[in-house]
Formats: sequence, C-alpha cells, structure tokens
Amino acid sequence: MGADLLTLRPETPSDYLEVENLTREAFWNVSAPGCVEHYLLHRLRCSSDFLPELDIVAERDGRIVGNVVCVSSHIDGDDGKRHKVLTLGPISVLPSCQRSGIGRRMIGHIFDAAGRMGYRAILLCGDPLLYVRYGFEPAGKYGIRTSEGKIFPALQVYVLNNADITEYSGLYFESPDYDIDMTQVEEFDLGFPAKEKLADTPSQLRFKELLSMLEE
Repeated sequence: MGADLLTLRPETPSDYLEVENLTREAFWNVSAPGCVEHYLLHRLRCSSDFLPELDIVAERDGRIVGNVVCVSSHIDGDDGKRHKVLTLGPISVLPSCQRSGIGRRMIGHIFDAAGRMGYRAILLCGDPLLYVRYGFEPAGKYGIRTSEGKIFPALQVYVLNNADITEYSGLYFESPDYDIDMTQVEEFDLGFPAKEKLADTPSQLRFKELLSMLEE
C-alpha cells in the first residue's frame, strides 16, 4: 500500500500516546541506543514555539502511521537582523510503513502549509543523503551556521516559494525546548513497553560520522 491511500490531518490530544509510541518505534536505536524523540515530541507540544497547525498525522485504514511537527526558530543574521524560520522534526513513520512515500507526503504538506503562512525557510538536522531527495540543501550554502558558528553538513535548509534568503547568513538557533534532560527521558520511557537498546548500529555509526563533519 502506498502513500496515495493516506489521510493527512491535524494531530489531536487523543492521538498523543499513539503518536509518541509511533515516534519511539521509528527512532529506536537509530542515532543512539534507545531514543529520545518520543519524549522530545511530548515536550515540544508544551513549548511556546510549537505550531499546532503544523502538527500533522498520516492515517491509513484508521491507524496512524506517520507524524511530522514544526517549531518556530530563528537566525541571527550577519546583517544584525533576526530572521524567523521553522525547524522541522521529529518526523516519524512507522517502521513497517517506511519507504512507501509517507514521509514525502507529510513533508510536502508542510512545505505547502508553511509557504502559505509566509515562512521563507525550513531547517532540520538530518542525513543529507536522505533529505536531498526532498529538496533540502546544505545550510552552509547560504552562510547559515550552528549557534556555535560552525558549518555542519547535517544542518540543511529548504527554501519556500523560491524566496531569496541570501540575507539569512548567520547563526541558527532552534527552540531551547530541543535541549532535553536524559534523566527525564529515562523516566518518561518507563511508561512504554521495554525494548532492547543496541549500540553501534549502521545508522548510529552514520550519525557519528555526521557529527565528525562539524567545521569551524
């Protein structure tokens, strides 16, 4: 079954636990043993930077199989101006439904909605080998650096509506609610079924490789 059978709709509070479990399944052992993304999602929903209108679930046959959220963030430009942008993620697809176009449908929906809302750029941190397929480009191409002033290949940007973002050169700051306490993650995870944590999976090794690419 493909993404053409999906229904995309806003997430509702009654979906929260199902979506958190989906997110946990999608990210488990991907970038580190276990995962933090289900707790991150739980935390972001309470953030003043969270945008409920860009919190979308993908549903098929009455079952939620995907979720994507966006959070307000900003770039402190080299021109002295603050530029409002979006941060994409977490984006989750149930493992049994991955590689079937669901992520593409959800991301495309976000692009359209964010463009209508007047945003000019969406940023994320992820594997460039994956997100180039959706039209993301290295943020460094536009002089966009991490908040520590470093070029990071995993930091990528999607330009909305062919906007000119040449003036966005500067330091990118995502919502402080992305900074999470691992103790709280462990406590939160106790509310879910036990799962085995694995180390040095291929995706974890790729994540370590991306972290090593930080440039001054």
